[in-house]
This record gives sequence, structure tokens and C-alpha cells, in this order.
Amino acid sequence: MIRPGWWRDSGFAAVLTLLAFVPTLDAIAAQIGDLPVRPPDALAVTLTLAQTVPLAVGSRWPAASLSIIGVAFMAHQALGYPQTFGSIGLYLALYAAGAHQRRFRLGLAAVWTAAYVVLVVLLLNLGSPNRVQDFAAFYLVLGVIWMTGTGMRRWRAEEAERRRLSASLATAAERARIARELHDVVTHHVTAMVIQADAAQFLVGSAPDRAGDGLAAISDTGRRALTELRHLLDVLEATGDSATADRTPTLGTISDLVEQARVSGQPVELAEHGEHGERRAQSVDVELAAYRVVQEALTNAIKHATGQPTTVTVHHHDDRLDIEVTTDGAATADLPVSGRGLNGLRARLRMLDGDLLAAPRPEGGFRVHATIPFRSDS
Repeated sequence: MIRPGWWRDSGFAAVLTLLAFVPTLDAIAAQIGDLPVRPPDALAVTLTLAQTVPLAVGSRWPAASLSIIGVAFMAHQALGYPQTFGSIGLYLALYAAGAHQRRFRLGLAAVWTAAYVVLVVLLLNLGSPNRVQDFAAFYLVLGVIWMTGTGMRRWRAEEAERRRLSASLATAAERARIARELHDVVTHHVTAMVIQADAAQFLVGSAPDRAGDGLAAISDTGRRALTELRHLLDVLEATGDSATADRTPTLGTISDLVEQARVSGQPVELAEHGEHGERRAQSVDVELAAYRVVQEALTNAIKHATGQPTTVTVHHHDDRLDIEVTTDGAATADLPVSGRGLNGLRARLRMLDGDLLAAPRPEGGFRVHATIPFRSDS
């Protein structure tokens, strides 16, 4: 299988090979020997090609590419052939080795350091006019190029790790969100069904003519639970379809929650207040958060303060939504101030820059208050 990077490397090697035979570019070269120039011949052409063509596999086999190009460069310098733009391939091969070589990196660096020392000794014996300082400076340039490739390799690894961690965090956040949704749906509806079943069982013996109403309420609650669970399962299937507004519980259905609580035997009153006489349409996140706040508060009231008067008050302001659910006369020790449901709501509201307070009231009873700033879907 051909790797995607092969086409890039092959194209780059082809361009460098063509430029290597452009006379005007000969002045740009990796030159270190400065020996007396000998006329170019077939071997010079072969060595030039050996310094450019192996770049086609520089990403896949960086050590092999560097080895071929390095040996060709050493031979080209030792034989005193005219300098060529193709010798730039040495720099590129060093960068590729630093960026793509995974194993035996230190060993490869040590081998080529030793080879460079041999080349320096050979060039000096052949009469190179360069000094030891010149050879040392050239070696530093080669080292900088190698380290640049190494830095790129580390950056790519760190970037891949950042992407992996971001994906893991996103997955964990989505799982937590779905867990909160499941908790809200299952806890509320199952609690209501249990209360309704207990009431229906009592009515069977005391008022059989009213037992049917209780059974109908259980059936209706079960259907609501199935509808919301199907919506969550559609999300889990990850078909790519976004959640549609008509399947998302919104502020407009809070009255349904109140009516369901009443059927379960909880005396609940609903009051809505708006600064301009009408309620503004809000983003799905705000609407769903408001729905869940009322749902969780009523669920806790039904579970821990059955039969106690409960009031749901919704205030529509210009910039925020205030929701307050109060339960009168409840045993404050029985009503939770934390737990999976309330903690999940606090986390949900924090993501919307909102806040949730749940605490006993000084005059008795319990109060849940939520503030949700308005947001735009755009």
C-alpha cells in the first residue's frame, strides 16, 4: 500500500533532481571539501542522483535514505567533483531522519558522527584548505538540522497526544451528559409510576371506580418515559442526525410535568411571570436545562415530601430565566441538597454560566432556585 506521504516525497525528490542539473544553481550547495575540481563524468552524475533520488523514501525509510545520500555526499567531496545543488539533499535527509526515525536514533547519530570524522581526516589528507574550525562549524549546521527534525517529531507526537486527550475528554463529557439525561428521565418517571401504582392499589380496595384513573396515569407516565428514552437511544446510535426540537423537552412542557405530579397525588401550582407579558423563545440548551430543573425538583418533592404543597414559579427576565420550586411543610432532613440529580444539574447550569441553589427554607420546607442566562443558537 502506497502511503499518502510518498507522493509528496517523490515529487520533492523529482524537483530537487531536476534543479541539481541547473547550472545557475550550482553556487547553492553543501560544500565542505574545497579540493581541486576535477571534470564531471558519469560517476559525478551518478553521485548527484544518489544525493537526491533517495529523498523519495525519506519519510518511510529515513535511515536508509540518509545512508545512501550521506555516502554519495562523502564520495562527491572526496573525489573533488564540482559542487551541485543536489548536495542540498544531505540537509533534507538529515531533517527527515530527525523527524521520522523512530528507533536507534542515538546509534544512527553516533555512526554518522564517526563517518564525518573519517571524512574530515580524509579531506585534510587530500589537501583540503579548510581548517578544523570550518569542519566543526559545518558539523554544527548538520546537528542543528537534525535537531530541527527531532523538534518537529516531538511536536507532532505532542499534538497527537493533545488530540487524543481532547477526544477522550469530549467522550467523557458526552457520557456524563447522557448519564445525567438518563438519571433525570428514569428517576422522574419511575418515581411517578411508583407513587401512582401505590395510589391505584389503595383505590382498588377503597374506591374501585377511581382505580382506572390511576392505572391510566401509570400508562401515560410510562409512555412519556419511553418517548424520552427513545430520544436518548437515537443520540447514542450516533447516526449523525442532530436532536430535533420537537423531541426535546422544553420550557413549554413544564406544565405537563406539573400535571403529571398532580396525577401522582402531589399538589403543585405553576406560576409564570414575564417582564414584557410574553415568554421569549430560547436556545435548546436553556429550554432543556429549565425542564430538567423542574423535573428534578418535583421528583424529589414526590419522593421525600409526598402530599406537601409545592409551587413552581418561572420568572422571564430580559437576560435570564429564574426558576424556583418550593415545597411547604416538608421534613427538611429528608429532602436532598446534593446527589447525582442535583449535582448533575449544577454541572449542566455551570456550562450555561448559570447557578443552582437547593436548601431548606428558614420558615420550613425546601427551596430549589435556578438562574439560567439566555443564550442564542446562532
